[in-house]
Formats: sequence, structure tokens, C-alpha cells
Amino acid sequence: MLRLSLLILLCSTRLLLAQDLPPILKYSPSVYEAGNQNWMISQDRNHYIYAANNEGLLEYNGTDWTLYPTPNETIMRSVKVIGDRIYTGCYMEFGFWKKQKNGRLKYNSLSKKIASEILADEQFWNILQYDQWIIFQSLNRIYIYDSKTGGFNIIKPKNLIGKAFSANHSIYYQSLNDGLYEIENGRSILVSDNPILVKNKIVGLVSDSEGLIAQTQYNGFFKIQNGVATKWTTEADDALSQSSVYSTQWLSDGGFALGCVSNGVFILSKEGKIRYHLTQTKGLSNNTALSLYEDHDHNLWIGLDNGINCVNLQSPVKSFTDDTGVLGTVYASILYQDILYIGTNQGLFYKNCNSNDTYQFINGTKGQVWSLFEYEGTLFCGHDMGTYIVRGNNATMVFSASGTWRFETAPGRRDLLLQGNYYGISVLQQVNGSWSFRNRISGYDFSAKYFELTSRKDILISHEYKGIFRMHVDSDYRKGSGLKTYSTPTKGKNAGLVKFNGRIYYAYKDGVFRLDEKSGNFVKDGFLSNIFEKDEYTSGNLIVDNSNKLWLFTKNYINYFSPGKLSAGLKQNVIPIPASLTNSMLGYENISRISGSNYLIGTTDGYYTLNIDDFGVSNYKIIITGIATNKLNEAPNYIDIDKGSDIRYSDNNISFTYTVPEFNKYINAEYEYLLEGLQDQWSTLSSKSTINFKNLGAGTYTFKVRAKIGNSYSENVAQYQFTILKPWYATNFAIIVYVVLIMIMGHFINKSYKNFYQKQKEKLIEENNLLLEIKELENEQQLMKIRNEQLTMDVDSKNRELAASTMSLIQKNELLTLIKDDLKKTTDDPNNRSIKSVITTINKNINEEDTWNAFKEAFNNADKDFLKKIKQAHPALTPNDLRLCAYLRLNLSSKEIAPLLNISVRSVEIKRYRLRKKMDLEHEQGLVEYILSI
Repeated sequence: MLRLSLLILLCSTRLLLAQDLPPILKYSPSVYEAGNQNWMISQDRNHYIYAANNEGLLEYNGTDWTLYPTPNETIMRSVKVIGDRIYTGCYMEFGFWKKQKNGRLKYNSLSKKIASEILADEQFWNILQYDQWIIFQSLNRIYIYDSKTGGFNIIKPKNLIGKAFSANHSIYYQSLNDGLYEIENGRSILVSDNPILVKNKIVGLVSDSEGLIAQTQYNGFFKIQNGVATKWTTEADDALSQSSVYSTQWLSDGGFALGCVSNGVFILSKEGKIRYHLTQTKGLSNNTALSLYEDHDHNLWIGLDNGINCVNLQSPVKSFTDDTGVLGTVYASILYQDILYIGTNQGLFYKNCNSNDTYQFINGTKGQVWSLFEYEGTLFCGHDMGTYIVRGNNATMVFSASGTWRFETAPGRRDLLLQGNYYGISVLQQVNGSWSFRNRISGYDFSAKYFELTSRKDILISHEYKGIFRMHVDSDYRKGSGLKTYSTPTKGKNAGLVKFNGRIYYAYKDGVFRLDEKSGNFVKDGFLSNIFEKDEYTSGNLIVDNSNKLWLFTKNYINYFSPGKLSAGLKQNVIPIPASLTNSMLGYENISRISGSNYLIGTTDGYYTLNIDDFGVSNYKIIITGIATNKLNEAPNYIDIDKGSDIRYSDNNISFTYTVPEFNKYINAEYEYLLEGLQDQWSTLSSKSTINFKNLGAGTYTFKVRAKIGNSYSENVAQYQFTILKPWYATNFAIIVYVVLIMIMGHFINKSYKNFYQKQKEKLIEENNLLLEIKELENEQQLMKIRNEQLTMDVDSKNRELAASTMSLIQKNELLTLIKDDLKKTTDDPNNRSIKSVITTINKNINEEDTWNAFKEAFNNADKDFLKKIKQAHPALTPNDLRLCAYLRLNLSSKEIAPLLNISVRSVEIKRYRLRKKMDLEHEQGLVEYILSI
């Protein structure tokens, strides 16, 4: 059991070499979509990177990778950018690629001119330049191409060629087992056949003020002067002797980069000291470096056996990554008495500052470290187990009742130190130079991860799940009272609270709020809250360093604020490093000032350091890399990039790709564009490097795009003007055709209208004649109507006459009847002949038959068809019935009819009843109404 404990302790105290390394960009074959191996790398004047890959020529513009397959489908072994040409070599083929106007590369073969001279199975592994001559080197020969005349000169050594080099304004090559040669006037001249140069394979050759420096495959460096090779001892000799150096690159600072077959890459200073040893365990994708290249920005490109890496040697950011997991996630760091302490979830570690020593574990601190705080010359460690005081490599626990988050000083009491614990706030006190736990402040029993004191001795506490609390504490920091919770601002995930520049700030997803000491309320700080706009919020953790800078971490930037020197406002600075690259724990971001302008930021697998003074303003240039048009659902057609063009209306879908050729791992460009002729304002910033416009209307447009890196925009605005031509049916020729057609149509239309109007005229005349006829008929009808009305009036008149005549007859008969009745009453003698004669005369004059005949004749004259119609309708009617119908037709009452019939009124009613029966009328239907309706 004891042995096991010792083994665990030894394993936990052993870490990898604690070296801060430059950032490394990794491009795997799945990213650039080509072969694994990359044999040579070069760069053009636009900063595009070109790599000789197993499957062809790779082009990288900082955003997109493009593969141009090898002309003969073999492995591409070499590439060299010279002017506007990209020279390449492969199996039995070499030539150059040239960018066309549309931005695409086109290959031109040079070897075809001398195809008969090329050896069987010859491959071209290297390309060099000397003035106007381009040198293509295989393992057997050197082909010298004159780019002005197009001629060739071939160097044919007796032995195999190890490698050719450009140094000291000359071209050298090593002939294996023969020595080092220089090419002069198209011929080989032996420089040295020193046994060292004969037996050792030279993989790199550079010149200095004293002569040449040769890098061998296994035995390090040799200086060559006057044909004599002298060993140059470097710090890397022992490591190189165990490695097979395959590629070398002389760096612009005078140092060297050495790529090994199985031991990664060594970066040496010009004095020969090891600056970095990059391996797969330290960030490289692979340990086999087939090629090395330093670009214009002093980045080191490494063509690996499995991918491509870019090392930002000049980056202000350096990183330490713990791939073993022993160190863990870094939560706190501090430089104390020239010792760098790192607090992690595994415990507390330390090493001497500015050294590559290994990190050592401080015994007794196993577990989560939350904070490190220096006060009055003492280093305090906030730990999951409580509070430790750290001295050198020892840690002494002074508080163990609860885990400790952080520490704050007590205003007016230098002998006290407040600490936020898992369960409230407690006080440490220094007595006779020793710190110990004194008391816990009553009144608050929750977690105090963040807390600050106001000038009124109020303690503000931020609890992530409960919000902000405020409590007043007594002068001796023992008792708290008046605990209250703020309703606004509310609680928030990853919220933070800190005092900066004499003010207390609280930050969460809705912004940054500042405490107003007078009112005791929080008010939103518009200036600081701006950093959380555009969905930038990831954490509200606020950190104040020992140089009085306020740090905040957002989605795409690291922001820090410092008090203004000439004004009361804050000065904002932005470091364009996104959270996705920093790999920090959200809500537990931590940064500490190590020295001067150097800062250390903890991550989940180590930390990185940065020098904020080196984040100067760089001149970034944006380039339009491609313009393509296409019809809907068809393949794109790439067009001229250098000058504007006229685009057919059918190809009015146009896309632009653009980039900033920048290869810094911690620099992310964002783009905004404007299409004049369609848009009035710049678009919002986006990391997308392509934009597509669909169905553009005819007209002239100017596309503009610019990039923003950090606080600054690119030095230029890339733009492209183009015209969408009118559709064929809207061209000038089409308009002329339309005019002619319109004129022809107008002629025919005019003719048609004339015919139409002629017909209309004739039709109108015909209609007028018809209207006249109709009018005439109407007049006739009107005349007939008048005549009918006249006849009606005549009939009415006759009816009135008939009625008058009838009434006269009725009155006459009534009068005669009365006279007759009176005569009968006045005489006693019924046989009185005189009276009897008068009565007889009266009876003759009131004879109803004569009266009816006279009435009938008059009635027929007034209403000729009535008696016929009613007889036809009711054949069973008797003459007396017809007579009654005639009287009813005149609308006479029963009383008026009785004298005419010489009967009583009762008898008339009976006759009417019998008449209804004969006519078979319904009960509801009136007799008179029926007769009047006939």
C-alpha cells in the first residue's frame, strides 16, 4: 500500500516540460480534401499558400482550400512561386501554373519541350531560382530553364544528387559520395570534397558573413570556409543525433527550423539554442516534417506526413498545453516572489518564472483551487478544502470549515482579510505576523462566490441562482444586518460582480450594471454593455488585475478597460481572440498579470500567455478571390476578377468569395459588404467569406467588401463593378423591332378601326332607322292607347248613360207602382172602369219585359261580350239569371234590382244564392267580384 501511495505521488508530481509554445494552426487532409503528404510549400505576393501534395497543387487563400490535380495524375513533389507563376514538379513532368483572369490556375508544361531528355522514372523534388533561371532538380539531374529565352541547360552529375540549395547568391548541390558543387556559367564546379561533406547527407545550406553553414541529416551543423568543414556545436546536437533531419528552413531572424522524420521540428536561435521543440505531443499533427517554409508574416509552415501545420512564431500569444491531464483545468494563477503558481482542479502547482522547468505539485493541496491572492506579503490560496497560506513549495491550511472562493480586503483594518466561502463570509486576522480564522460574519449563510464592500460598509454578494444580496456589516466585521435582495438586475448564468476604479459593477446576459452609491440601486452602464451586443455574451465574469485593468471575455473577443488618462471615461481595448480558441471555462475565466504587459489566461487544458503591447495595428488587406455567375440550378461560371464585366441577364445569379490572407490562429476576420445599386447600407459583420445575390435586375452594380479584425478595418475596400445586361426582350434592337411591330400593328389596327367604325356607322344608321321605326310604332301604340282610352271613356259614358237610364226606368216603375197602389187604395169599387183602365195602362208602362229588352239593348252596346262570356262559362244559366248577372255587372244592390225584376228584395237575395250555386263558386269568393272579373 505504501508503494502504491508513493507511485501515485511521483506520477502526480511529474509533468511535461513547462514550455510556452507559439500557436499552431492545424490543417488535416479532411480539411483541405487532398492527400496526406505535403512535400514542399511556397507563397505568392498575395500571401496565398501553395503546397505540393500527393494529389496535386494545393492553394490556400486564408479561407478556402483549392486542389488542382497533377497534370499526369502523379504525386506532386515540388512547388515554387516566382513572380506571377507557380512552378511545380512531379513524376517526369514540370512546368508552371498561372492565374487566369477569373482567379483560377491553368497549367503550362515546360518539360514537353525536352520530353526526350527526361530520364525514365525521374521525379523533380526541388525548384530553385537564380535571376531569370529556374532550376528543376531531380535525384539524377538539374534542369536549368531560362524564363526569358525559353531554353534549357541540363547538369548531369556522375552520382545521385542529394539536394540543391540557393545560398550566397549561388546555386549549390551535393553529389552523394562526391562532395559539394556550385553551378557557374551552366557548369558544375567542386566547392569541397571534404570527407565530412562526402559522408554526411546535407539537408540544408545557408550562408552567413563567414561562409556557408551546412545542416546534415544526423550530425548537426558544419561551417564551410575555403572548402574546410568545421563542426558548429549547438544545443540541439544531442537531440539531432537521435533524429533524422529531412528538411530545413533558415528563418528571417537568423535562426533555423529543422524538420525531422520522426521527432517533429526544432526551432533554433541564430546562436544555436533551442527555442522550441515541436512534436505531436506538443501540438503538431504529425512527427514527420517533410517540408518547411517561412511566409511573409514570419509564420512557419510545416508540410507533414499527415497534414499541414502553421506555427505563428511571431504571435504575441504563447500556449502551454497539458496533454497528460496531470495539470488539469487552470482556475487561478499568480506570480509571487519570482515563482509562477498555477491553481487547477487538480491542486496547486509551481515553477520558477521565465524557465522551462517542470511544474511541481505542492503537497497537501490536492483538489480544486479557486483563487490565489497576495496580501501584505502573504500568498493565500482559496481551495475546495478551505484556505491555505503558501510559502515556496509548502502550503499551510488556516481555515477548513468550508470551501473558499475568493478574498477581499477589509477597509480600515489591515489586519483583517475577508473570504467568501461556500456558506457565507468569514474573517481571517493577522496576529503577531500569523494569520488565523477569527469569525464568520452572521446574517448571510449562502455561497459568496463574488462579493464587494461599499464605502458605507455594505457588502454586496452575487449568487448565481438567487441574485444580488446587500447586507450591512458592523465596524468590527462580525455581524451583518438588513439583508435584502435586489429585484433588478436579476440573477444570471455566469454572472459576475467586481469593484473597479472605485465603483462596483455587476455583469450578466442583459448587460453591465453599475452601483449608484447614493440611491443604492444598480443602473445600466451603456458603454460597458455594448460589448454584449450582437449575441456576444458568454460570461459576465469580471476580473480586475493588479495594474487596474478590467477584463471581460465575450464570444469573439477579449476586452479590457483602463481608466482614461485625459478624461474620466474608460478606454476600451479589444483583443480579437474568440472563446472557441481560448478554450476557457465559461464563468471561470481567469487572467493574471505576470510581468509588464504579459498576461496569463487559464484554459481547460493548460494556459496561454499574451503580450498586449504586441497586439498592434496591422495592415490587413482583403482580396476578392472569385466571382461566379450561374443560371438557376446550373454549375457556376467563373468570370474575370480584375475588371468589371457585362453579365447576361440569364446569368443574373452572382456569388463573390473574398478573404484576408492572414494565418494567425488568434486573429479572426469578419466581413461586411455593400452592393451599390441594390443596397444603401453595409451589411452586418459576419465570418462568412462568401455571398450570393440571386435574380438581380438589369443595371450597373458595384460590389464592395471590407474586413474587420479586432477594432480596425482592412486597409482597403475590395470592390468590383459589373453590369447585368437587359434581357433580349428589353435590348435596343428588341425595342426597335417592337417599334416597327407597333407601327405595323398600328397600321392594321387603324385600318381595322376604320372598318370597325364604318360598320359601326352603318350599324348605327340601321339602329337609328330601327329606333325611328320603333318610335313610330310607339307613337302608333300611343295613338292606339289614346284611342282605347277614348273608347274606354265612351264605354264609361255609355255605362253611365245605361246606369242613368236604368235608374230612370227603376224610378219610373217605382213611381207607376206607387200610383197604381194609391189608385187601388182610393177606390172602393173594384169594378170602377175608369180606375181599372188607368191601372191597366200603368201595368203596360211598367212591363218588366219591355224594360229588360230596353236595358239589354243598352247593356249590349256598352258591354257586348259579357253576356256571351258568362253564358259560355255557365251554359245552365237562364235568361233571368243572365238578367241578374247584368244588373250585378253594373254593381247594383239587391234593393235596386228588386224593382227591375218586379220582385221583393228577399226574392233578389234568393236569386243571387241560386246563381252562386249554378256558377259553383267557392264560399270565400264573392259573386259580384267574380262577375266583375269576367
